[in-house]
Order: sequence, then C-alpha cells, then structure tokens
Amino acid sequence: MTDRTTLCALVLALLPSLALAQQQPLSASDWLSGSVRGPMRESSAWRPGDALPPRPSARPQPVATSGAVGPVQVTRLDQGNPDHTGTQSPRRAGLPADLWAGSDPAQLSQMVLATPARLQSMQALLKRVLTAQFAPPAAPEGMRGQLFLSRADRLLDMGALDEAQSLLVAAGPGQPEIFRRMFDIALLEGDEGRACAIMNGTPGIAPSFAARIFCLAQTGDWAAAAIGLHGAEALGLIDERQAILLTHFLDDAFVDTAELLAPADRMTPLEFRIYEAVGQPLPTQPLPVAFAQSDLRLNSGFKARLEAAERLARTGALPATTLRQIYGEQRPAASGGVWERAGVMRTLEAALAGGDLAQALPRAFDEFRAAGMADLLAAMVAADLPTGITDPRAAEVADLMRAWMGLPDSVIPDPAPEMAAPPATPPDTRRGEALLTAMADIDAALEGDLARAGRGIAMLRALGLDPDADRAEAQITLLPQMQAPQ
Repeated sequence: MTDRTTLCALVLALLPSLALAQQQPLSASDWLSGSVRGPMRESSAWRPGDALPPRPSARPQPVATSGAVGPVQVTRLDQGNPDHTGTQSPRRAGLPADLWAGSDPAQLSQMVLATPARLQSMQALLKRVLTAQFAPPAAPEGMRGQLFLSRADRLLDMGALDEAQSLLVAAGPGQPEIFRRMFDIALLEGDEGRACAIMNGTPGIAPSFAARIFCLAQTGDWAAAAIGLHGAEALGLIDERQAILLTHFLDDAFVDTAELLAPADRMTPLEFRIYEAVGQPLPTQPLPVAFAQSDLRLNSGFKARLEAAERLARTGALPATTLRQIYGEQRPAASGGVWERAGVMRTLEAALAGGDLAQALPRAFDEFRAAGMADLLAAMVAADLPTGITDPRAAEVADLMRAWMGLPDSVIPDPAPEMAAPPATPPDTRRGEALLTAMADIDAALEGDLARAGRGIAMLRALGLDPDADRAEAQITLLPQMQAPQ
C-alpha cells in the first residue's frame, strides 16, 4: 500500500462522513456558512445502490459474482419538518398560528432574511415572528426546513445567539445544516467544548475537516488531530491558509514566534477562535455583529465588553437591562466615546437613587442622543423615572422617554400628516408576507418616507396587531426628538 493510500485510510478513519454537509447552504450569512463549508469532496459519500467509487489502489479486489440479496436502499429517518419548530406559542407571541398559510416558503425565506428592523418596536416584533411555532407553509420535500434555517440565520444576523441557539436546539442537532449553525454559535460564545461534544457524539455531522481536526485537539487527542491535518493537507482536502493556521494551533513550537498570520477577507467563527487560541486575537468591530458576543465574556476587557454590549443592544440582541448592568460594572478608565456614556450612566444611577435628576438626566440624554442611542437610554431607565419632576428640562426628557417606551399615562403627539393612510384590507392568505412587507415599510420612516411607513402601520392594524402599530407610530412620531440635531 502506498503512503498516499495509507494517509487516505487514516483520514477517512478519523473523520466521519461529511457528505451531507456539502450541500449548498441556505443561509445568506456568508460568515456563518463559510465557517464549516468544506471542499467538494472530503470523504466518500457512496451508499449501496450507487455507482462504485474509484478504488484507492489499482490492485484487483475480490468481487462477489452472485448473491441472493438485491441492492440495499438507505433512507434517512424522518425527523419532522423543522419549519414547524419554535420556542414560543403563537398565542404568547400575539400572532396567528397560520401566519405562513398560503405563502411560498422560498419567498418567505428571502423576505425573512431581508426584512429590516431598526426601530425598537419592530425589533421586538421581528424576534416574535422568528421564534414562534407557526404551522409550516406547504412545501415540496426538498424545501422543507428552508424557512427554519432562514429564521435562525436572521437571528444570527441580529447577533441574537441565545434565541438562535434555543431555536436550533428545539429542532435537534441531527441535521448537518442545523449543527453547522450550532457549532458556530458555540464557537462565538467560547463554548467549543460543547460543540465538539455534540460532533463527537453524532456520527456523520462533522461539518469540515478543519472543524474535526479542531475538535480532536479540543478533546485532547492531539496525535489524531496532527495525523488528520497531515493527511488532509497531503490530499488537498484543506486549503493552504487553513493548513498553516491549524499547524500553528497544533504545534506549540509556534507559541513564541513573532510571525503574524494574516486573517482572511471573510472571517469565520472557527478561524476566529483559532486566532485567539494561537495568541493573535482579532478585534470584533469590523466583523458581523454576532462576533461581538465573544467580547461579552468576562475574560474580555471592560472597554471591549462595553462596545460589544452597545453594538448588540442596537440590534435588539441584548436586553437593555443587561446593557445597563455592564455600564455599572467598573468605573470608566478614560473619557470620550463609550467611556463617556459609562460615566454619565453611573452619574444617572446615583441621581435615580437620590431623587435629583435635574442635571444628570438631561446630560445623559444629550450624551446618548449624540451617539444615536437615545432609544437605548429610554429602554434602560424610562420605567424608573419618577413623575412630577420639577426641573423643566429633566421633566421634558423624562416625558419623552416614557412616551417612547409606551408607558402608561405618557403623552404622544399626533403623527405627522404624511403618515395618514386609508385602512388596509387584511389578506385572506399570505399574511406572513403582508406582515414582513409592512415591517419593511415602517422601517422606511428612518429614511424619511413617512407615507410608506403610514401604509405599513395601517397593514399592522389590519392584521390585528394594534399594540405593535401603536408603538411603531409613536416611535416614528417621536423620532425627530430622539435624534441629535443636524
């Protein structure tokens, strides 16, 4: 047997079949799909009944000339339709159970990925749409699960890893495309041990050779990882850049080297975690927002945690209560930027405790508004603001933030005349598409298109979502006061 054949046999023994993970991923998030996409052929995908694969050796092999048993057909056990999966009931989400009825799942998938949500009211509504357990739309066999993956990917694009993780766990990790996402989430959260445990316990779902080699090392089998890397590199099963990165990861001789590894143009969670492991951690600011979750770990610096928390809170991925808690973890180490906001928050917290908001509240509002984050300040403190503030400026700010959050007894001015729209006719079917279109229309208000936003609000009312429509209308009306003067 030749050396090449020996390497092939070793690699195939170490790395389970990855054939099911080679399909074109349905995700629009390239950073996610690329993290575990392998080459076109990483191991044998042959099954009984298929044409015989090429033999690894030219030596004649014994072949049976007869047999009473015909070809065996292998069928994957039905795991149900993931499109039916959710983490909350439609009733709890305040949405109809048949929201997707009559819609084309391919069209829905595209709309889910493309629907913007920059207003806090729409961020909350979108998360309910993505996580609720609706009746799945009628779909041919090959398209089942496409909408589910798009929902998970949209949560990942928002940076909402916890919600995406819960959704994927509800469906189960047995399908490669689901495990692909669970693996990346675990890497971004710094919990690669959990991802590798799932991989090692579920044959056939290892998403790539690089991921398998990484997990072999994580579980302590460094020899197997080195053999796998050597074999995969010799057989051209991983690209040169990945091979160099994994070599640095496996060989401690590179620990003290001054050589810097140039990051790829499209960073992936697996490579991001390996860069950290070899002592060359990468900043998360230029990367998709989901990577900011890595900076929330307690081993990150305070400034990195602050910046990551603000970034995630802007997309609705991080609760305002968590952002408020992180602001108060330490004293600011400097001034300006995120330090300034942390400082005014500490002052505001003291003022809330003492009851004198005359200076602290306007100052905090001006600081957050200048950074485009007045809505986050309102989400953090509006419910704690007392009524009957005597200082005119502080009272004005308090009333504005309570109205933004839709708190009881808040006064909301009449909407602009441009937002007036005739009542919409609720569709009999394809209500999910109508809802997503309405959300996109409402988002247009941030670009100044109030007429389109008014039509979107009218459709929300037609769909029976009056509380969401009221809050969206109020936030659009108050938006000029919440934005910094030009």
